[in-house]
Amino acid sequence: MQIHRVSYGVRGFVRLHNYAIRWSRMVTDEAKRRARILSFWKKYGLAATREAFGVGRSTLFVWQARQRAGDGGFESLNPASRRPKTFRRSSFSPEVVSEIRRIRTAHPNLGKEKVHALLAPFCARRGVLFPSIATIGRIIAAASDKMRTFPTKVRHDGRIVSRKRQKRVRKPKQFIATHPGHCLAFDTVERIIHGSRRYIVTGTDLYSRFSFAFATRSHASAAATQFFRAIQQLFPHPIQHILTDNGSEFMKHFDEEVRRLHKTHWHTYPKTPKMNAHCERFNRTIQEEFVDYHAPELLNPASFNRKLAAYLSWYNGERPHWSLGLKSPVQYLIENHPESRMWWTDT
Repeated sequence: MQIHRVSYGVRGFVRLHNYAIRWSRMVTDEAKRRARILSFWKKYGLAATREAFGVGRSTLFVWQARQRAGDGGFESLNPASRRPKTFRRSSFSPEVVSEIRRIRTAHPNLGKEKVHALLAPFCARRGVLFPSIATIGRIIAAASDKMRTFPTKVRHDGRIVSRKRQKRVRKPKQFIATHPGHCLAFDTVERIIHGSRRYIVTGTDLYSRFSFAFATRSHASAAATQFFRAIQQLFPHPIQHILTDNGSEFMKHFDEEVRRLHKTHWHTYPKTPKMNAHCERFNRTIQEEFVDYHAPELLNPASFNRKLAAYLSWYNGERPHWSLGLKSPVQYLIENHPESRMWWTDT
């Protein structure tokens, strides 16, 4: 006889279950404070409680009733929602809403600022109230489909389906690496040598500026995966987060390897290299200091990588970095993290 758990085959059940436990058993600091006040009230009386905490008699009885109704549990003393039961709902002109939808359909996914500019002639002709940019944003957000359209494709069986944009996890805006391996950023440099394309995959630890590079003929994700596995063997700290752009070399096999290792894979926004500024700066450095002087050897990646390894050994072990107080990444790691007493060439 097979026994399946209740959540078997139900997508999202476990997450909902965790939320239920969290909110039903979570005791806030305010609930703890109220429990202490009730205990003080029972022990020292009403006058002392008013003087010590400034809490009225009716409030104490309300808290006491809530605690009894909750079988004495502290979670029953959690502050209730203060959201108004009745509130004003925004009302927009149907003509304006219809025109905004027409604009967003004819010109897919225009932002509220551009819709605002295109909506002005319509409102002037009809003599209706011209909404502000913020109001247009609220109208779009209030629509169930966000007035968003997607390109369609025809499948082999003739069905027409929408091709939705895949959601990607982005690096948090205020993220700052606080320890080695906190985030490793990757990128690719493309060079054309005598009509042949060659690629240099680069990687940089955001905290220590410890960097890696690898030249290859292939732009496929398998080559980037091979590079990532080599870094895990060389870098003396566990890696937590991976940051890449949206290039194809960081998809499929590379992403599968990151998921297999239970790492977080962050993507930058399209055409936003400043989100990967550390690796972009290393790309410039390695080109100005090494690649430009050994470019012809890229035709033979194996020979190029041997010389590149010697350069990276010097880059990580001896080259001073302004961002590290004119210390090399290895020196910085040894001084700030004594457990990192290994050189890149000896790993």
